[in-house]
Amino acid sequence: MSELGRNTPDTGNARKEREKKAKEYTRLKNKKAAIQCLKKKKLYESQAEQLGNFQLRVHDQLILLEGAKATTEIVDALRNGAQVMKSMQKTVKIDDVDKTMDDINEQTEHMKSIQDALSAPIGNAADFDEDEPEAELEELEDAAELENQIPLDINSTPLAGLPSAPIARPAHVPAQAASQRVDEEDELAALQAEMAL
Repeated sequence: MSELGRNTPDTGNARKEREKKAKEYTRLKNKKAAIQCLKKKKLYESQAEQLGNFQLRVHDQLILLEGAKATTEIVDALRNGAQVMKSMQKTVKIDDVDKTMDDINEQTEHMKSIQDALSAPIGNAADFDEDEPEAELEELEDAAELENQIPLDINSTPLAGLPSAPIARPAHVPAQAASQRVDEEDELAALQAEMAL
């Protein structure tokens, strides 16, 4: 389009020049020459309008051509994509996909069977009674609960306020049993003293 503008005559200057000459001829009272200049001016104006219309048409045509080129490229790209997709689908068939999925499922089941076989107890562990450890756990929990209920501080127990055991031997207890009892009481007192520290 820029070449078209360069190759067209400069009608603007030619019109101005014809108008200027027409004014000069009018001043010189040469009516016929002035009319001739004005006719040429109109001819240049008409030519300029035509050239402007031509340029607009060429510009519109260029825009249409650019749009058509872009559309053609898009259609070609879509066509190529469809062809590539078709060729890919020829290599991958739905039956092959189903067979592959069946193979995967079969291998997964096979691996699960192997893992189950490896994790199954053998030897003494196979004969192991699951109820026995649970019963033992219950006993341990009960014992722990009892320990929590019995206070460990001897001084804080209700027995601390009770009178000490009689030192005199009852008549019906033999002497050896009485001395053994005194020894036990002494040991108990020693233990209480140690625990009080």
